[in-house]
Amino acid sequence: MLNLLFPKVCAGCKQQLLQGEDVLCAECIHSLPIAAFHKTDNNMLKNKFYGRFLVENATALIYFQKRGLTQELLHNLKYRGRQEISFFFGKWLGAELSELNPYKEIDLVIPVPLHKQKLKKRGYNQVEGFGKEIAKSLKVPYRNDVLIKVSKSGSQVFKTRILRFEAEEVFTIQNLEAIENKHILLVDDIITTGATLEKCALQLLKSENVKISIATIAFV
Repeated sequence: MLNLLFPKVCAGCKQQLLQGEDVLCAECIHSLPIAAFHKTDNNMLKNKFYGRFLVENATALIYFQKRGLTQELLHNLKYRGRQEISFFFGKWLGAELSELNPYKEIDLVIPVPLHKQKLKKRGYNQVEGFGKEIAKSLKVPYRNDVLIKVSKSGSQVFKTRILRFEAEEVFTIQNLEAIENKHILLVDDIITTGATLEKCALQLLKSENVKISIATIAFV
């Protein structure tokens, strides 16, 4: 009855979802520009960090395209409360990574954090569902209490001066002992220059014998 009064609509095109569809309609799913670097040897995401820090594995599920479906989805996720988008992509990617040996070595999943003021204002971290679902698929803990953001910055995706905003970001580790000897999967919603993920990784690498892999929803 609830679905009759308030039918579920696609998070991409806003058309009513059909029976068996969830979050995205079949047409939007087939329209997504798939990246899936975990399936290819030409890993542009991993190559982005060459000479910056050692990345064990790196993947993104889709390519980000301005004024297209992926921008609409990320806008809906970050600014319009459509948290289910994060869980949807986490289930999708998590199911694929759980079949791959390199990702079976992951010990825990850690999200890129929001500053506490932004978290309070938005009410949620847009990457939380993504990270939790991947952790569930890999059967490892999801820890959002280790990596802490201690300075605010503006949106990095939809502003032109990306480098300036990323330069203002500062992260710290709350508990180094919690990640000692761990292979961490660091997750975020989108990667642009890679500066945010690099800053987070360098903090995590301050703990003893840590390995870093990366997974994001989208890659620019």
